Amino acid sequence: GIAVSPANAAAMASALKDAKAAGIPVLTFDSDLLPENKDLRLAYIGTHNYDIGVGLAKLVMGVKPKGGKICLQSGGAAAANHNERLQGVRDTLSGTMSKESPGDRLTGQNGWTEVDGCPLYTNDDFPLALQQEEDILNKYPDLDAFIATGGFGEFIPDGYKNFAEKYKDKIASGAVAIAAADTLAMQMDELKAGLATGNVGQRPSEMGYKSIYALKDIKEGKAPPADPTYTGLDVCNQKNADTCLGK
Repeated sequence: GIAVSPANAAAMASALKDAKAAGIPVLTFDSDLLPENKDLRLAYIGTHNYDIGVGLAKLVMGVKPKGGKICLQSGGAAAANHNERLQGVRDTLSGTMSKESPGDRLTGQNGWTEVDGCPLYTNDDFPLALQQEEDILNKYPDLDAFIATGGFGEFIPDGYKNFAEKYKDKIASGAVAIAAADTLAMQMDELKAGLATGNVGQRPSEMGYKSIYALKDIKEGKAPPADPTYTGLDVCNQKNADTCLGK
């Protein structure tokens, strides 16, 4: 069997057509195929990616209830999981429901406006992501919020600390809100140090565990897992950073 997390959903679908023709069971985890290609896999195991975006938006709205200028940062333009997260962010901030991912650009809805040059796409290049974040905050010193649909720059502890220390007072006062997906150990350290507003984390170990055991069950003739099988989220802020994981 195959368990795969598609970085490019359309391209992966082309490859998985051969697997289906050969009778090889396929599961997706973390990132799913596009709706029109979901017949190529038995089930998706992982995060409800739209809800990550909802959680990130709510963290920012808690600091900036009247809206403001915002920049969004994503992994890749073709990554279905990141596009679903963007849709969750935009829908929640705007108070409307868009028809499809990555959602409708914020142009003043509920007071929120995406600045020129955003969204930013990192293509999972962490140093690039950190440079993008620093550049956009330098370009827009009055930026109200920055949301990243992945950990990206926060995955570089020393570099992120050097960058975020310059904004620590603004984060503390609520002048700017910075929220990112994922809750790895270094991100929790950064959050506790006041270098971010909050994080919404996945449970990657559970995704991998359930995916492999599901393939084992299928091999043994048992039924595939429910489609989708969601593995839950952790929403963390500076106040609950010591206790938010695994709830």
